[in-house]
Amino acid sequence: MQTEEVSGRNDQMEKQDLVIKSSLQRIKNKILVMSGKGGVGKSCISVNIAVGLADLGYRVGLMDVDMHGPSIPQMLGIPSIRDINIQQSPELEKKAICYSDNKIIPAQYSGNLSVVSIEGMLESNETAVIWRGPMKIHAIRQFISDVQWNDLDFLIIDSPPGTGDEPLTVAQTIPDAQAIIVTTPQNVSLRDVRKSINFCKQVKMKMLGLIENMSGFTCPDCGKKIDLFKTGGGEKTAHNMNVPFLGSIPIIPDIVTACDNGIPAINESKKLLQSFEKILTAITKNV
Repeated sequence: MQTEEVSGRNDQMEKQDLVIKSSLQRIKNKILVMSGKGGVGKSCISVNIAVGLADLGYRVGLMDVDMHGPSIPQMLGIPSIRDINIQQSPELEKKAICYSDNKIIPAQYSGNLSVVSIEGMLESNETAVIWRGPMKIHAIRQFISDVQWNDLDFLIIDSPPGTGDEPLTVAQTIPDAQAIIVTTPQNVSLRDVRKSINFCKQVKMKMLGLIENMSGFTCPDCGKKIDLFKTGGGEKTAHNMNVPFLGSIPIIPDIVTACDNGIPAINESKKLLQSFEKILTAITKNV
């Protein structure tokens, strides 16, 4: 009996592998956004990269695989509504997740940007996800195999901090995925980001580059620049570890307000847009 169960699971995995391969063939570039530690603004970077690429005319998918702390729907102002039959509600445009013909239909944030998040499968945004590794691995594989992504120029994958099940599953399931690593300038973050770089080298994942977030703050009253978390550490680390440096993002109070209000910060701040333009140019040139 146990042998039959194992054989059945293997058959299911093989079938899912074929579906995953077929789905990934329709996506030109897959980018995993990761960080060595939490609190560095990784999800905010993921959102603004996705929105920025979509605004440039690229077809973009944004996949939130941070199982324990999904925040993408909140940052984009997408309500979490479960089990919506899109055929019965064709007028729905912004839903965290819905289904049609056993396929997960991503939320359509804009004409060029579609989004899927684990939060859309939860009863509420306060529901705790208490999963061990196998459940998380299964969910990520399902997000690739069962989501109707259609043809995409970019799939941006927002992962939780660290080098655990989620980024490892992405690396194993999407062999041509490339990584963007997010850090802040202080030493405690840079120490952990070096672990992320070594993770990518170990699993043979190409690194698009490193982004230094929270890099300096300009006083709105006097115009003086204050290095709250130091500055330049990310660029120095990238140089020392032979990783491309994509750019730095300053601390801008508007980012907090925008994220809380479900508005991409890149559309709210000219200074932030200027910082991201350099990053987006580097991404599109190097993928």
